[in-house]
Amino acid sequence: MEKRCLVVDDSAFMRKMWLDILKKHGYDMVIEASNGIEAVEAYKEYKPDLVTMDITMPNMDGVSAVKEIIKIDSLAKIIVCSAMGQQQSVIEAMKNGAKTFIVKPFYEDEVLQKIRKVELWAALESGV
Repeated sequence: MEKRCLVVDDSAFMRKMWLDILKKHGYDMVIEASNGIEAVEAYKEYKPDLVTMDITMPNMDGVSAVKEIIKIDSLAKIIVCSAMGQQQSVIEAMKNGAKTFIVKPFYEDEVLQKIRKVELWAALESGV
């Protein structure tokens, strides 16, 4: 079964970092979005298995996008990615449905640990 991830970040460099890690670790399809509006539309279209969501972006920020995606799918697996100093936004995203967070700059092993955590959570939620 194809594994899909939606990577949301206004920085093309950060999207490329995520893409490289995800492709190397079993994600067949990585969909990119550069803001929250694109993220919500891409979520509706592709129904990804995982979402990585930047907090600070133009047009619609990550917290707002998390809220909109959770309205579409209350079980969406979202990892929020933030810079230092964005604790309040991370807390708000977590309260609104994000499953965990990672702080920039991040490292591959840290990303994999967070993905495993979210996948385990999803398996427990679905009773698998």
